[in-house]
Amino acid sequence: MPAPGAPRSPEPPSFQEMWRELEPVGRHPESGGYRRYAWTAADADCRAWFRAQAAARGLAYEVDRNGNQWAWQGDPAAGDAVVTGSHLDSVPDGGAFDGPLGVVSAFAALDVLRSRGVRTTRPLGVVNFGDEEGARFGLACAGSRLTAGQLTLERAHALRDADGVSLPQAMEHAGYDPGAIGPDPERLGRIGVFVELHVEQGRALAAGGDSAAGPHPVGVASAIWPHGRWRFDFHGEANHAGTTRLEDRRDPMLTYATTVLAARKKARLAGALATFGKVAVEPNGVNAVPGLVRGWLDSRAADEETLAAVVAEIEKAAAERGRRDGVEVSVRRESFTPVVEFAHGLRDRLAALLGGVPVLPTGAGHDAGVLSAAVPTAMLYVRNPTGVSHSPAEHAREDDCVAGVLALADVLEELACP
Repeated sequence: MPAPGAPRSPEPPSFQEMWRELEPVGRHPESGGYRRYAWTAADADCRAWFRAQAAARGLAYEVDRNGNQWAWQGDPAAGDAVVTGSHLDSVPDGGAFDGPLGVVSAFAALDVLRSRGVRTTRPLGVVNFGDEEGARFGLACAGSRLTAGQLTLERAHALRDADGVSLPQAMEHAGYDPGAIGPDPERLGRIGVFVELHVEQGRALAAGGDSAAGPHPVGVASAIWPHGRWRFDFHGEANHAGTTRLEDRRDPMLTYATTVLAARKKARLAGALATFGKVAVEPNGVNAVPGLVRGWLDSRAADEETLAAVVAEIEKAAAERGRRDGVEVSVRRESFTPVVEFAHGLRDRLAALLGGVPVLPTGAGHDAGVLSAAVPTAMLYVRNPTGVSHSPAEHAREDDCVAGVLALADVLEELACP
């Protein structure tokens, strides 16, 4: 207790104050979306914000060998820590809530515990995992994958952005040591449980609920669908758009376009998801038949067998069309995450603690899914009224966000005060 008459320490920023401070960082003035890519200036500003929040609460701050940020209440070396958090990076022109809501809510939940006078018996940690979206280097959850040993050093060093800058070069330019990256079993060994709060990337919570209670503002995750990314290269022949007869062309854009349509059809028939959301064209001239079209497929399904079958069907359709167009097709899997079943006992315990809230599966990948192979993990979802995500239109109401903070505080108190 401070001595009588001693000046009080300033209160840490509230949820609303933290949100307002973080909200403009990396926001594009024209699209209104966020471009917080790994190891860029916007990422550095987010990292500075995280460190400032740790300092405002007197938390011990550290950055691990893979660039992930940690803030600790209690001694993490004691082990069996309860950790929460998410990520601060974004997809191209993404929304404000995907990732940051989990980090802001983590600090706010610690404030709630302190206001309650809760004395925890286990260390509490807040984490910002680096490069979760994979927007710059094409691999999602790079920071947590490296830590968990799910990304080899060889593969990590080979990752490059659109300008040819490698992941190690980007880290070094940002002031971090790329020679230190790699598996971190000692750090993972400190964690007894990890809980990630996230905006729902769908509208099950907005549409669900019983007629008496209505929809719920918070839910608990049951599982993450298996998902992956595949790169399709369509090699044709570059030529003049104004002089090359249609029958003489080897146009990879035709093969690519047909493959996009095939992906939609195959996914729909299987009850899965398949999206070509990124494309690169060479030479990329208005008056030129392309020589190369490169497209990236994101596909997800409820089980691994269905996912494998859908991707195989898409590859088959691409190859068949390529033969007709005189286009060579090659496919390379760039990432894959198997189905994640969150720890059932932990999941059910948290759902009951929060009053029997809905338990929902998701097709979206998360750091919690990566860590689930090494430590018990769980996820909380906050209601998204439209279900829109990875878009500037992504949204959650303030009262729902506050409900998420209180739910997370209840979870942390339950887990850290056994």
